[in-house]
Amino acid sequence: MTNENIKLQKDGTFGFRVSLGFDRFTGKRIKKRRSGFRTKREAKAAYNQLLAQGSSVATTNSNITFEEFVETIFKPWYKARVKPQTYDNRLKMLDHRFRYFHKLNMQEITALDVQRWQVRLIAEHKPTYARAVHIILSVIFDRAINLDLITKNPARMVGMSRTPQKKIEFWTKEEFQRVMNCTSKAQYSDHLAEIMLLFLFMTGLRSGEARALKWEDVNLKKSTVTVNKTLYYRNANDYELNAPKTVSGFRTIKIDPQTNEKLLEWYEDQKLMAHSEFVFSFDGVPMPVKNLSDIVKGYAEKANVHPITVHGLRHSHVSLLISLGENPLVIRDRLGHKDINTTLGTYGHLYPNTDTEVANKLSGLIALQPQI
Repeated sequence: MTNENIKLQKDGTFGFRVSLGFDRFTGKRIKKRRSGFRTKREAKAAYNQLLAQGSSVATTNSNITFEEFVETIFKPWYKARVKPQTYDNRLKMLDHRFRYFHKLNMQEITALDVQRWQVRLIAEHKPTYARAVHIILSVIFDRAINLDLITKNPARMVGMSRTPQKKIEFWTKEEFQRVMNCTSKAQYSDHLAEIMLLFLFMTGLRSGEARALKWEDVNLKKSTVTVNKTLYYRNANDYELNAPKTVSGFRTIKIDPQTNEKLLEWYEDQKLMAHSEFVFSFDGVPMPVKNLSDIVKGYAEKANVHPITVHGLRHSHVSLLISLGENPLVIRDRLGHKDINTTLGTYGHLYPNTDTEVANKLSGLIALQPQI
């Protein structure tokens, strides 16, 4: 570099212009301008740094295919910004659901291309899954926009597919009572199944939160449980304890006296059989979600009640609280929801229609002049 590239500006600072080669797609020269440096040395250092980056800017910003962008640019960026469990869950989607676009250049993909892909996706998969895949595609294009590779997001232009309102499956208090009538403590494994079913129904914790609980998180004297982590389980030798998704996920909740007493019983039983820092553990390591799913499914059959998912126990807890007339704000905090809209949006339809009751309360509140 020669000194002619660095010029003194009218305001007394130094600046420069630099050529970074030619854009492979448009053939136009890529030029950058920088100014405001206090010394020529600072300007020179910035010039050299920009020049060193120039070749990659000139050669990757245009003729890159969708496949190359996802593999070399998007995946490393995405992996560094989401939890390992999220990335692992999305990896199959990234590898298999976007082959339609693989050989197309990023700048060549149109809204019509996305619409044709979307129609095929909806025809072959459930609406909720198709919507989730479309969201990831939109995130890919958003990232390309941020990197100045494209100017529009064709996935957003097409829009999301509609998804039917998902029915929330849960057990009523009466149904859960039938389930608990089938439990026992005859075997160590039976005792674990009993306490897990009771705890999830009475606290509403997510499966990953409950299975990550350690005894140090449980205060049996104060009847509280502190939620500060969630479990990502690959196998017995490979699992991670991660922070909750949001700040509101960190919480301490009270547990009822009966559940607290049952936890104490389980604590004493577990000590005799296994040395475990995890509350819901058979052999000292966290429980796989499949084992918990089998417990819920098995006891549904024993009690002759309709089957629900493990997450359905969380829904059951909310249904129970609503039936008891609990305030939505209290339910929000107990569940660890980020805001009340999440709570009401998910469970609002479970609240009874009290419009008639409201009308009766309003009756006669305003004194009116009698008609003459």
